[in-house]
Amino acid sequence: MESDRLITLKDQLIKEGYEELDKPPAFIEFTGVHEADELLNDLNNYPHAYVIGCIMDRQIKAEKAWIIPYMLKQRLGTFEFADLARIAETNPEMIEHAMLHPTALHWLSSSMYGFLIAAIERVRSHYHDNAAEIWADNPSSAGLVRRFLEFRGVGPKIASMAVNILVREFHIGVRDRYSVDISVDTQVKRVFTRMGFAPEDASIEYFIFRARELHPEYPGIFDLALWNLGRKVCKPKQPLCSHCKYAKLCAYARNEEERTSQH
Repeated sequence: MESDRLITLKDQLIKEGYEELDKPPAFIEFTGVHEADELLNDLNNYPHAYVIGCIMDRQIKAEKAWIIPYMLKQRLGTFEFADLARIAETNPEMIEHAMLHPTALHWLSSSMYGFLIAAIERVRSHYHDNAAEIWADNPSSAGLVRRFLEFRGVGPKIASMAVNILVREFHIGVRDRYSVDISVDTQVKRVFTRMGFAPEDASIEYFIFRARELHPEYPGIFDLALWNLGRKVCKPKQPLCSHCKYAKLCAYARNEEERTSQH
């Protein structure tokens, strides 16, 4: 049985999630660089920029991953899909060079180059040179996650994140949200654990199924709130519990308050 504290905390996180979902679509600041964010927000003309940004978002700071499509545009002189497809087919070394020079865009640039070429080829062969076809037919959430999983280098975490942003921020139509899982990164793991929803040694699978248990209609509803808390407030060292609106319900914050009062 869940404690009253956890039930209340769960309900408040879900409420915050749906409040974000109910907001009208707005310009998303993926990187903090306006020109780069314009490219990523333009799903009508550059949907492949969003797909490539998702693929790059691993093992580096999010802003550095999401700016890669814009940096490639600057280095290649174009980001039109027809141009990318032509370069990938006739001169892929040009894309590899752009990933690496004058500085590497990702510390895993060699792997990312392969994923990028494969993504371009998949959009060409399966989606008629238009990445927006990945989500254009009002798919089920499971179907949309599966389509992202079919891109080389994309695992469940990135696929869930990609779909969740499309649903939550871009308001892309899907038939349901059952298969939009929580994206288990370091921020989400830390906050969910400290709040008391998961043990310290919990596996990634544990977090996924815990979120499904808490809100099966849309497990990914927790994602944004937890991620923002982890980045801004619930830091690895010296978390700013006094600035957290969930502090009175959070197991970690309550324990810290008790320890402080005892001294």
